[in-house]
Amino acid sequence: MDPIVTLTNVRRTFGTVVALDDVSLEVGPGELVGLLGPNGAGKTTLLSLVDGRRRPDSGAVRIFGQDPRTPAARLGLGTTPQETGLPPTLRVGEVVDFVAGHYPDPMSRAEVLARFDLTGLTDRQTGGLSGGQRRRLAVALSLVGRPRLVLLDEPTTGLDVEARRTLWQALRDYHADGNTIVLTSHYLEEVEALAHRVVVIGAGRVLADGSLSDVLARVSVRRVSLRSPAPPDRLAALPGVTQVEADGETCRLLTTDSDVLVRELVRSDIPFRGLEVGGVSLEEAFLTLTAAAPAADREEVAV
Repeated sequence: MDPIVTLTNVRRTFGTVVALDDVSLEVGPGELVGLLGPNGAGKTTLLSLVDGRRRPDSGAVRIFGQDPRTPAARLGLGTTPQETGLPPTLRVGEVVDFVAGHYPDPMSRAEVLARFDLTGLTDRQTGGLSGGQRRRLAVALSLVGRPRLVLLDEPTTGLDVEARRTLWQALRDYHADGNTIVLTSHYLEEVEALAHRVVVIGAGRVLADGSLSDVLARVSVRRVSLRSPAPPDRLAALPGVTQVEADGETCRLLTTDSDVLVRELVRSDIPFRGLEVGGVSLEEAFLTLTAAAPAADREEVAV
């Protein structure tokens, strides 16, 4: 099937700042993609090109095979940027109805509000909502028109744990209907919980692209856990160790060669017990991948 989103050799700059540098990416129908990267990596800029708010300096961006600025393409698009403004004197139900009026087959007010646990706020003015409630409403509005493609930039910012999980389930349900979702997040737990595919961006380039297991496999680092009274600096001196975290006698070592590390640990006179060797978490993989990219003296441009 034809991709829903296509970026081909895209470059975007802001003055002397290179936000995206020769980025090519495709997102197919029905995918749920998590976009990861540190501040300044280019995530927000990428989404602003896909939703048509900005144009690339070079390269091409298409959604549904069309320029994202065309009305026909935008009819199938829902988006929630990092910062959203809601009319403070309008009631929640009125805002939903207003947005729904722009689409040929929108969700009903009741369905939208129920999906995001907002039913009890129907008559509340948006100016009286908490930050988390406003955020849930902003994400809900992106789904009102039943878009085939949804772009969410940090969708759960400001939400407590319960509200975050409510939103996760709403997105899972919407994706289960066959729709495509691309989201950015600083919550790595969120990406692990939602995304079927992970794209890691650093210094304006795609550093990794694949399933969660694929991204983890891209990193040669392994985690060695053990209990030892030895000081952290002594453990850090073992061959291949790149990082040591210690909490009392509980130690977690990151290493580029776990076999060599374990052999040297056994040969040494360092006392230890409870040795375990495992793969890295998504957070550790993310940090390792982005650390390998050139340091970017840039600032994320959020709109």
